[in-house]
Amino acid sequence: MDRWQYLMVLGACLVCTLPLEFFGKGVYRQPRRLVAAVLPIALVFLIWDVIAVAADVWWYNPRYILGAIAPGELPLEELLFFIVIPICGLLTFSAVESMLTIIRQWRAKVTQR
Repeated sequence: MDRWQYLMVLGACLVCTLPLEFFGKGVYRQPRRLVAAVLPIALVFLIWDVIAVAADVWWYNPRYILGAIAPGELPLEELLFFIVIPICGLLTFSAVESMLTIIRQWRAKVTQR
């Protein structure tokens, strides 16, 4: 079970933020914008990760990863981290932005009365 912990946390993050897709314009419904927002940042941090692993700045405990290793000696879970967590962040930001817009519109109507 330990080997699945990293993936289970990533999955839980996706499941918990999935309902936020239904607030506002959504994130998954705009795939080009999603890729444009996630990919550049993911690449920067993946390169940083590869350099840190090569320099022995940090490592991944084999007990908590499946063992699928990508180029640069990064576990599959680490690659997914840099995709999943920004998506969850975008979902959260989008939902909060939509809710704030609704609140502002409501306040504007109330003050006009």
